[in-house]
Amino acid sequence: MNAIVNFFTAFDEKLAMLMKAVVTVLGIFVSFAIVVGIVSRALLGKPVFGIEELILMAAMWLYMLGAALASRERSHLSADFIQAFSKNRTLNDIARLIATGLSVVMAGFFVAWSYSLFAWGFEKGQVTPVFSIPQYISQASLFVASILLLIYALRDFIHDASKLVVKN
Repeated sequence: MNAIVNFFTAFDEKLAMLMKAVVTVLGIFVSFAIVVGIVSRALLGKPVFGIEELILMAAMWLYMLGAALASRERSHLSADFIQAFSKNRTLNDIARLIATGLSVVMAGFFVAWSYSLFAWGFEKGQVTPVFSIPQYISQASLFVASILLLIYALRDFIHDASKLVVKN
């Protein structure tokens, strides 16, 4: 069992390193591309055709991979009202388990919805106007992120449930 856990831990670490690198590169690209677009249009009077398409594709992947990283690190936004008002550890753990369970359910819906969107985009074959980039490339970011969100939500649910079981 430890070998399996160690394998998934190592895989997760490698995946996180890859996602962080991609997010960094995409963040730099989006920032640079926006500046180039503004400077070329405002100062030079010559718009760079298609730059918006590239920014949109990069931004979609940037945001979705960023959300997956936040979910991995459990640093995403949360409304922990009960933990703010209660010092009872068991009550806080139960509230966290319920919230994580709801996150698992919502992530499941997100996977189903994003798969439908991705499949629809793939089927329709829509492309961007300037570079003819398939629209499903940006839609795939939603699907990939939703799968990662579901995996991390399941991991957190198992962790939260095991904390309650060990206590009792």
